[in-house]
Amino acid sequence: MTHGLRSVCVFCGSSDAADPAYLAAATALGQALASATLRLVYGGGGVGLMGAVARGAHDAGGQVLGIIPDFLVGKERALETVEHVVVTSMHKRKQMFFEESDGFVILPGGIGTLEEVIELLSWRRLDLHTLPVVFYNPDGFWQPLFELFQHTVDARLTPPDFMDAWTVVDRVDAIIPALLAGPKAGVSPMLTSVT
Repeated sequence: MTHGLRSVCVFCGSSDAADPAYLAAATALGQALASATLRLVYGGGGVGLMGAVARGAHDAGGQVLGIIPDFLVGKERALETVEHVVVTSMHKRKQMFFEESDGFVILPGGIGTLEEVIELLSWRRLDLHTLPVVFYNPDGFWQPLFELFQHTVDARLTPPDFMDAWTVVDRVDAIIPALLAGPKAGVSPMLTSVT
């Protein structure tokens, strides 16, 4: 693939009660990653959107790496049919996500997904990475989060260029092209406004 994109980390919900449309979108993304010969890096579970994206990629012949903390192996039902690594903490899981990935996709998710996204974007704000970040935003799912970010900008607590740190798409087939286009904010340093 171009732009050095080889592995894509997907953050998403682990609830089987999720909207079936979200589950179908996760499966379709997994299939698309496999078709594009991009390795999926994900949370290692077999439930919810997590399980759907992994099975979609695996069943389409794609490479998959699951990373799961030992205490979640039973709860999130680690997907044994794909390569997976069991780590000792959530911190180690997130560190490995970052080390193993060249880009990030955020599908609908709950508090765990939010926590991962906030750290990823905080690191981007601190100029610790310039990797592409793509939100899949069906029916405006992530709009309240974007409004909160804008609120912090309006309060002059976050620089305006932070709002260029990600790309938003509302179709699954737009995710990989958005990743390949690279980060919207390019390589411009994001710390200049605080120095």
